Amino acid sequence: MRVLGIDIGGSGIKGAPVDIEKGVMLTERYRIPTPQPAKPKPVAQTVAEIAKFFEWGGAIGCGFPAVVQQGITRTAANVHGKWIGTNAAALFSETTGCPVKVINDADAAGLAEMVFGAGKGRMGVVLLVTIGTGLGTSLFTDGVLLPNTELGHIEIDCEDAELLASDAARKRDDLSWSKWGKRLDTYLNRLEQLVWPDLIILGGGVSKKHEKFMPYLTVQAEVVPAETLNEAGIIGAALAGKPG
Repeated sequence: MRVLGIDIGGSGIKGAPVDIEKGVMLTERYRIPTPQPAKPKPVAQTVAEIAKFFEWGGAIGCGFPAVVQQGITRTAANVHGKWIGTNAAALFSETTGCPVKVINDADAAGLAEMVFGAGKGRMGVVLLVTIGTGLGTSLFTDGVLLPNTELGHIEIDCEDAELLASDAARKRDDLSWSKWGKRLDTYLNRLEQLVWPDLIILGGGVSKKHEKFMPYLTVQAEVVPAETLNEAGIIGAALAGKPG
């Protein structure tokens, strides 16, 4: 089955048709810069533009940087505050003319990893942490998703964790890999004290350089890099968009 997966971010909106049985994108992704300010109508128009680019008329799944409940966005991380309380699924369905399902973006990445990546076949508690501009989390127990965990926003030393341990924080503070790795380790140890994962999967673009910082991690859980990498958001969104 083919589903159009769309990954909505604060700086870019990208999509591609996905074979959700094989977990592969069927074309190169198509990317459009996120409208600024990222209000509902301009973002919806951009989603429709991506669907039009692929001449799409079927199911669509969208990963969105917010808590999403039954298609309604409850928070607004890196997008305009007017998204709070918006029925994003209905809005995107209206603008594209297609059936659309919307899921939290980190949860989308987690789905991709659990079905096709490092979490495939793993039971117990699996935690995915996406490391980029912020910190996103996705939590599974025996393969079942607990949606909308916002554990990137726990406080460490009275600061939002993503302000200390994200890849953006590494660049902002010009940290060496060892110093940043120790910050990330502090964050992961705090998560371990809260949810006790059997496996931690590290995603986001920085995961491609995992050998530079993973030696500084001391958590008890097994820690591995994500396997679907930058395609995770699109593949996972497509999985979430499966009809039924």
